[in-house]
Amino acid sequence: MTAASASRIKPGFRQQSAKLLETAALLLIIAFIMLPILWLALTAIKPQEKAYTTDIIFTPTLDNFEIIFSDESVIINEGTDRERGEVGRKMVPNVFNSVVVSGATILIAIPLATLAAYAFSRYQFLGNGVLLIWILTTQFIPAIVVAIPFFTLFRTVEIFGSPLLGTRLGLIIVNMSIVLPYAIWMIKGFVDALPGEIEEAAYVDGCNDFQILFFISLPLIRPGVLVASVFAFIMSWNEFLFALIIGREMRTMQVALMTTSGARGIMWEQMAAAGMVVMVPIFFLAMFIRKNVVDGLTMGAVK
Repeated sequence: MTAASASRIKPGFRQQSAKLLETAALLLIIAFIMLPILWLALTAIKPQEKAYTTDIIFTPTLDNFEIIFSDESVIINEGTDRERGEVGRKMVPNVFNSVVVSGATILIAIPLATLAAYAFSRYQFLGNGVLLIWILTTQFIPAIVVAIPFFTLFRTVEIFGSPLLGTRLGLIIVNMSIVLPYAIWMIKGFVDALPGEIEEAAYVDGCNDFQILFFISLPLIRPGVLVASVFAFIMSWNEFLFALIIGREMRTMQVALMTTSGARGIMWEQMAAAGMVVMVPIFFLAMFIRKNVVDGLTMGAVK
């Protein structure tokens, strides 16, 4: 083989090697991400006697889901003895609380965030930049720092004669304080990416500000609003600290995960089943709007 032919082979060999390394790296990343989720799913359908083992071959069961959603005492196996005493985790109210709190938070926060983001992007007013920075700095405050002030405030403030503490409304207000600044900054980036000439043409045609926002700009930034909604929903759905302190007995699914413990310690198979219940809505939501997520994340990248 001549030196010339060897030089022609080397670039191809390098490209193939680079592709192999890239594929191997991607497979390792996927395995690193998916292995805990796969193990959680396997544990959720394991019988009790297999929950503390690393066996991957077993007879699957849905008993764990039946237990966490049961309202009555159930019979479980403890070694060779059968005893009554484990109580159903009554997860249905907790799922309902999570859906109501997260859904209401998004329904209120996203329209407000869209209006605020449009105002910050298109109008100049006194304190515009300072207010934007102030909104951003709220994201850097540790949640534990403001948990006690929220607790004290909600214990004092009453709505319809009842304190906000331990209510869904209190959790919605707290979640909005977390979600709203994030959504404003995210949607503002999408509004900034819109060419101003489109709105100027609408002004020439006689549209007012609200018509331009709702009929011109909003349809164009819809992917970005959906992306902000998804991430805001995930933040609200996964919130734990405020749900634990402010929610009190009004428990969400995140707090209910702590109830999967009993006389034999943490019941991993039940915790895994509850964990799958927490993950499923986020998974299907992400799959349903995945195209809009990609469009929203790339919006404005190329002009």
